[in-house]
Amino acid sequence: MDSKVYRHLDKLPSGRASEKLTHGCIVLEGGGWKGLYTLGVLDCLMKNDINFTSTVGCSAGALSAIGYVSGQIGWGARIDLTYRHDSNYCGIGAIKRDHGVTGFTYLFKKILRDMPLDKKRLNDPSRRLAVSATNLLTGQVEYFEKGKCNLSKAIQASATVPYVSKPVIINGVPYLDGGCTEKIPYPWCEQSGEEKVIVVRTRELSYRRKPGVSKAAKLIYRKYPKLLESMEKTNRRFNEMVDMLEEKSASGGIFLIVPSKPVTVSRFDGDMDKLGALYWQGYRDMNSRLDLLRDYLK
Repeated sequence: MDSKVYRHLDKLPSGRASEKLTHGCIVLEGGGWKGLYTLGVLDCLMKNDINFTSTVGCSAGALSAIGYVSGQIGWGARIDLTYRHDSNYCGIGAIKRDHGVTGFTYLFKKILRDMPLDKKRLNDPSRRLAVSATNLLTGQVEYFEKGKCNLSKAIQASATVPYVSKPVIINGVPYLDGGCTEKIPYPWCEQSGEEKVIVVRTRELSYRRKPGVSKAAKLIYRKYPKLLESMEKTNRRFNEMVDMLEEKSASGGIFLIVPSKPVTVSRFDGDMDKLGALYWQGYRDMNSRLDLLRDYLK
């Protein structure tokens, strides 16, 4: 098998999730290729008949949400672990075609032809799906919900990496990665009145971000002053949200799923063994906490 493809693809779980639905909202953090952890968590949930009625994702979390809501076990992981080194999906081919490091045109037109998405199940109104993206004009995060938007366009906006990608235009407004302003889309659950909330992180509990905004952002986005104003506060708000989520988890207000050991996968990591291992870490972490999750859901 091609060394640029994960060598244990045949061991990934597969099949379809059951039609059984579990009331609750699952929140998916972004994190580039660290999203393989999330895919492992979601596949374990599907394997165990836990299909939440609401899902909200940011950036890589928005992409991870697709296979979960469509009930296709192993679908997202197979795409990432097969096409990571295909430059049309991630690299120069994507930059030439889509003006960004992720090849959404290639994903939606070529990969999905070879690995079809169950669109009927994805669009079933019994399950809500929302993704977040950052409005460059206002500097604020916005949520796009399935059935009320062009979902593929919204997912593209949510997962369009800043600095190296051209903004995605929706209704005349430029958008970028939801993580530019809000890295964990937890507030959507509160706005939606969800009672049971499960948050999937892609970094260990101790991880915090350095406050402030980079010099590169100030240069590249100087035409968007409200965006820069918001980005200046993003990391501080992230740290505050992480603290808050830990407190809520400790008191039983939410259920928090975090990597059980430090994540060494970088945002654009290409080591296929590391990526595959992170997927299985997510699967095992979730599997070890299934009984606790079921208790929380009761």
